[in-house]
Amino acid sequence: MSHIGAFTLLVRDYDEAIAFYVGALGFTLLEDTALSADKRWVRVAPNGGGVAPNGGGVALLLAKASTPEQIARIGDQTGGRVGFFLHTDDFARDHAAFVAKGVRFLEEPRSESYGKVAVFSDLYGAKWDLIGP
Repeated sequence: MSHIGAFTLLVRDYDEAIAFYVGALGFTLLEDTALSADKRWVRVAPNGGGVAPNGGGVALLLAKASTPEQIARIGDQTGGRVGFFLHTDDFARDHAAFVAKGVRFLEEPRSESYGKVAVFSDLYGAKWDLIGP
């Protein structure tokens, strides 16, 4: 059976991206392997997201932008739309934790038919939904 193992998120700097995703969002650093002097293979995933270190689940591949075209797309890979959806089993807990760690929410939490939701941005401006019951 096929599955998506990772998807690329363009970043300006590996270490600052790791600091945000691991430090502020509480993701797990699955892998940080040097491929060359300038390129690393960096995978992160939400805690409890079911991602095994060498397969299974979906991880973010933090990829340092290296061309002018890639640099121009950092933080806007989806044309300004919410492109990433982080589900939680406790919206209030995670929303409060993110706010305490300086994560910038673009709106107040709201109730929808599918649960509580609020849009936040990562350190580069990419938009995420935090979604919970």
